[in-house]
Amino acid sequence: MTGKFSSIFLVQAVVLLATCVFAQQESKDAGVAIGIDLGTTYSCVGVMQNGKIEIIPNEQGNRITPSYVAFTAEERLIGDSAKNQLSMNPTNTIFDVKRLIGRQFSESTVHKDMKLLPYNIVERNTKPFISVNVKGMDRTFSPEEISAMVLGRMKKTAEEYLGQEVKSAVITVPAYFNNAQRQATKDAGTIAGLNVLRIINEPTAASIAYGLDKNAGERNVLVFDLGGGTFDVTLLTLDNGVFEVLATNGDTHLGGEDFDHR
Repeated sequence: MTGKFSSIFLVQAVVLLATCVFAQQESKDAGVAIGIDLGTTYSCVGVMQNGKIEIIPNEQGNRITPSYVAFTAEERLIGDSAKNQLSMNPTNTIFDVKRLIGRQFSESTVHKDMKLLPYNIVERNTKPFISVNVKGMDRTFSPEEISAMVLGRMKKTAEEYLGQEVKSAVITVPAYFNNAQRQATKDAGTIAGLNVLRIINEPTAASIAYGLDKNAGERNVLVFDLGGGTFDVTLLTLDNGVFEVLATNGDTHLGGEDFDHR
């Protein structure tokens, strides 16, 4: 398990480095800003202080937090505590919500995921909503609301570390996210009480973290992103620090978690 955590953390850390840099650049008039890598299976948060990037550990001491939300008879759980009780409470434990955010209920990928996910997904206003039992009552939540709970936990983790309120953030998304998915992610940030300064492509962030934007002239860059739940390949063109996504493809069900299940 330690090896899997280490590999996922390294991937997210690379992406988060540039996200924190963007957050600092964008935060001149917004106070302290954090960078959040909102992952399919794990999320992490960081901040740039005194020229150094700090990837902030959660209350368990881990620098990655499971993107899980669970509802029990007594309380709502987020992160490690939510994931740890999945086997005992599968229908009320929500994860992989990044696969649903910004999508239409009619999309084939949503129906494929419905066959794999243990919780109940229903249609509300043409969109997929999650139906759970909360303290004896049936409730439905949008993917944005669930993502907001994870983002809210990242916000709280940063605030406890920094000892001050955090209002602004830069959030990563996959390069293949369309406008609806990007806007839905931004909406999730707003629900979490964050001013989302920028939505940044994960492969762009990875390229910047490796300093590829510092090279003069035009060049093509191929970025492989193997995460906890997805595998993406993105072709970027870079011209004097400006990135453009030329093509992206991948498998939304091929990642560390999938390796564990095979």
